[in-house]
Amino acid sequence: MHAAVGAPDSGETAHFRALENLYRSAPINQLFRSEIAISEPGRCTIDFDVDESQFHAAGAVHGTVYFKMLDDAAFYAANSLVSDRFLLTTAFNLLFTRPIAPGRIRAEGRWISGKRRVYVAEASLVDSHGEEVGRGTGTFMRSQFPLSSLPGYRG
Repeated sequence: MHAAVGAPDSGETAHFRALENLYRSAPINQLFRSEIAISEPGRCTIDFDVDESQFHAAGAVHGTVYFKMLDDAAFYAANSLVSDRFLLTTAFNLLFTRPIAPGRIRAEGRWISGKRRVYVAEASLVDSHGEEVGRGTGTFMRSQFPLSSLPGYRG
């Protein structure tokens, strides 16, 4: 997987598109209006919409939305470097830096370290005004599940 990034039929590009298909195929993502993009190794963005249906009883976005999008962006950034196995989140640390208002949010995931068994990646949430609203760092480990065995990965 050392083909040029963005080469139309390269193994790397095909892997990125397959991971994007895997994201879209996950049943949990039926609950979130979101779009994923993996454009280079170790990077991922997920744009998603937040509305009142995701609020807790006190009228602000529930923390599960922060976690889900931060974890997904960091996970897919890390799994973009692994073409044979599905990774699993083994730990995730998250910071709520400000409340999320309804609107479009971007989760930006970046791989930090690790290229064998354990991967470390971080993600930040940025609102439509360019303000960071959340940040997290996760560790991800190779699972026993081959990516090729997952129907969503195959497209």
